[in-house]
Amino acid sequence: MRQATPIMLTDEQRIELERRVRSQTLDARSVRRARIVLLAADGTGNHDIARRLGISRGQVISWRNRFMAGGIAGISGDLPGRGRKPTIDAAEIVRVTTQTKPEGATHWSTRKLAARLGISDTSVLKVWRANGLKPHLVKSFKVSRDPKFVEKLEDIVGLYMSPPEHALVLCCDEKSQVQALDRTQPGLPLKKGRAETMTHDYKRNGTTTLFAAMSTLDGSVISRCAQRHRHVEWLDFLRQINRETPKDKALHLVCDNYATHKHPKVKEWLEKHPRFHVHFTPTSASWLNMVERFFRSISTDRLERGVFRSVPELIAAIEEYIAVHNQNPKPFVWTAKANDILQKVIRANSHLSSKKNEALH
Repeated sequence: MRQATPIMLTDEQRIELERRVRSQTLDARSVRRARIVLLAADGTGNHDIARRLGISRGQVISWRNRFMAGGIAGISGDLPGRGRKPTIDAAEIVRVTTQTKPEGATHWSTRKLAARLGISDTSVLKVWRANGLKPHLVKSFKVSRDPKFVEKLEDIVGLYMSPPEHALVLCCDEKSQVQALDRTQPGLPLKKGRAETMTHDYKRNGTTTLFAAMSTLDGSVISRCAQRHRHVEWLDFLRQINRETPKDKALHLVCDNYATHKHPKVKEWLEKHPRFHVHFTPTSASWLNMVERFFRSISTDRLERGVFRSVPELIAAIEEYIAVHNQNPKPFVWTAKANDILQKVIRANSHLSSKKNEALH
């Protein structure tokens, strides 16, 4: 049998190898390599070393050769491309994602960032998910600059959370330009394994404006549709509210700052009907009006996927939806306190101011 090339150790090499074998801190692989070299230096054959250490003969030969070629340094580390892959730097991925932009684009994709950092796009995606990062999404916002923001905020939130006795709180607004849209071709219905289909193009058949007043007490809605949304139509709606609510109740109406709500003739009518009390939301803060939540529901549940060949057909669909809603209405419960909202707005203004200063400098 071919004999392995003998290994000759210097005193310094033997002392270092024996130190490694006795070490309590070195990893098992480093200790095993030192044992291989010591056994080989004592004349033990490759087969016997492999059997004694529970490894393959090929590993013994490989580490013997590595030691003969490079000494202690030759068995101190793995060859390039071997062993455990480097750990992904999640903090760096988050930093690059949130603080930089790719060349020629507004936001990172997993593949662009992976190419930039020299890692897989799967690794980028895992870090994004773990940190709640979604660069492909953007949300719109606008912070109110109303000088009376705090006063109006506390007034309206107070109505929601502590409504006055012997009174009704009604959230009122118009949903204008509701379009009667017909599709250019009939779609296919929902079936197993296939979503419902609709053509991307459509035919416009006119518009209507939906006036709605939603009670915060039980969620019921008073409504009407009109062709236009001037102060005349708004007055007609106020008269309808007056007719359809108990006469012994004061009415607190939450409205936005649309010009028709403040028209002189509207003010004149309100003065003649003292049970009406109007509370205006701050400018750029329509989210304070809870009827907007109802408008979102009717849009997603009935209008967006509806097919309407005429305005009367659209109005009939709207009236049917509201009639069904009023059979079993459910109020939207307001939970955010005025102070909590105010603190968020203060933080938003602070961030906007700092960004503005950075841009100026």
